[in-house]
Amino acid sequence: MAVTIHIPTALRSYADNHASVDVDGATTGEALDALTTQFPALSKHLRTAEGKLRSFVNVYLNDEDIRYLDQEATAIKPGDELSIVPSIAGGN
Repeated sequence: MAVTIHIPTALRSYADNHASVDVDGATTGEALDALTTQFPALSKHLRTAEGKLRSFVNVYLNDEDIRYLDQEATAIKPGDELSIVPSIAGGN
């Protein structure tokens, strides 16, 4: 199933400067795997060495945070959109 993944500006350089990419997958985890297979440099920014989604990376299916759904097992359907939203911290 095709899903569009929106890539934040901070990570686009690791995805050949694409703002979004269409990938196939039945779950959010499969879609993210397809994305990192297509753009391996993205992998270390999204996943830990153990393959878990990094704690500062938020993924939204349409407008729903997958942490409150079935996480990476969340089913997707054609036309769905995933957005990668890295947490931003810092300041004084």
